[in-house]
Amino acid sequence: MTPRELSLQIIRRLRRQGHQALLAGGCVRDRLLGRRPKDYDVATSARPEEVEALFDRTLAIGAAFGVIMVLGEEGAKVEVATFRSEGPYEDGRHPSSVRFTSAEEDARRRDFTINAMFYDPLDRKLIDYVGGQADLSRGIVRAVGDARERFAEDHLRMLRAVRFATRLGFRLEKSTRAALREMAPLVSRTSGERIRDELALILQHPHRSQALELLLETGLLQAILPEVAAMKGVQQGALHHPEGDVWQHTLLCMAQLRQPDLKTALATLLHDVGKPPTYSPQGEDGLFPRHAQVGAEIAVEIANRLRLTGQERKAIDWSIRHHMDFMQIQEMKRSTLKRLFSSPHFDVLAEVKRADQLGTMKPARDYRLLMRLRRDLQREELKPDPLLRGKDLLKLGMPPGPDMGRVLAALYEAQLEGEITDHQQALERARRLMDEIREESRRESSGQLPPE
Repeated sequence: MTPRELSLQIIRRLRRQGHQALLAGGCVRDRLLGRRPKDYDVATSARPEEVEALFDRTLAIGAAFGVIMVLGEEGAKVEVATFRSEGPYEDGRHPSSVRFTSAEEDARRRDFTINAMFYDPLDRKLIDYVGGQADLSRGIVRAVGDARERFAEDHLRMLRAVRFATRLGFRLEKSTRAALREMAPLVSRTSGERIRDELALILQHPHRSQALELLLETGLLQAILPEVAAMKGVQQGALHHPEGDVWQHTLLCMAQLRQPDLKTALATLLHDVGKPPTYSPQGEDGLFPRHAQVGAEIAVEIANRLRLTGQERKAIDWSIRHHMDFMQIQEMKRSTLKRLFSSPHFDVLAEVKRADQLGTMKPARDYRLLMRLRRDLQREELKPDPLLRGKDLLKLGMPPGPDMGRVLAALYEAQLEGEITDHQQALERARRLMDEIREESRRESSGQLPPE
């Protein structure tokens, strides 16, 4: 059973009981655009308890607001919402009261005209109280009624306006755009979770770069990600970045992503977020000294603000921290490459690296070399068991402590580099390293070496 089939069953059953029931919202919009809807929603005159009584499997996901989820076979599910009007919004998210009402009043409390239409699938009739069909044909995103009132009710609607406009290739209607610019700072009052979910829909869509430009133009980016907005106007060296400033480079990088998940999209968006605060035209280490490390710290702060999961935070932090590691990839030690390749976050880093190179308007040669090296090294074991462990050094007479850790680390690096390949070679290298440490200790105690 598909959601569409389930929605038709629901509508027929509600009609047989004397209730009005219609398809509502995004599925109507998508059908008029000739697109296949992902979800189907039903709006009805039946009250929540009446909906629950008519169907065997339901979830009261928002009974106070008149919303019941009806579950069908094979995972199909459809939201069924009672026609309602709403009292004043006192917190920028929730109405202070809800009153069950008519289809027309329900349409007039919705966010945008293109989302406020109903469709009767049995009589094949469009029901449009707000001019949504005309706006759809003209390619306009217009708030229902007074845009300031709609955005004051729910501040997240401002991000949704940008999402719909860029996803559909539409333009914001004049008064809707003006209200959005005026009220953009209010979106920062929205919870991090809700902003994260809306950003996910924006950043994972192919039109993500256009959405970012509109977010900046309207002031929404400054409200939710001021660290990203700060990239605008930060100049880079023309030799390595002929494409322009940090903002332009970031937009080009975002356009190159291939069906990214949220952590990959955010890691790419934030990979140069450390450049504005580290800009130093007279710096000895280039224009942006330590921008990868600084950027990783900023990115973690943003990830915390957006309530990302621990794994998402780690992936973003690690990828940004290491995105400059491949500047001299052909000279990199095999042990270093193996450590990077064995990271659980390497795939995120690789996509950031690819987008970063293409965002400079140059071929992704380093990325292709990186992936070729990875394929070659994957034929070997990226993270082999150490040839020697602490117990082996104890048998050689080395006491536990920092020196033992130094020897084990040096042995493992030599193993990854292919300098030692068996237990006997590792023992010989260990004895030599232990002798060097003893000699250093002797010279230090006799005053021949200054203590560290």
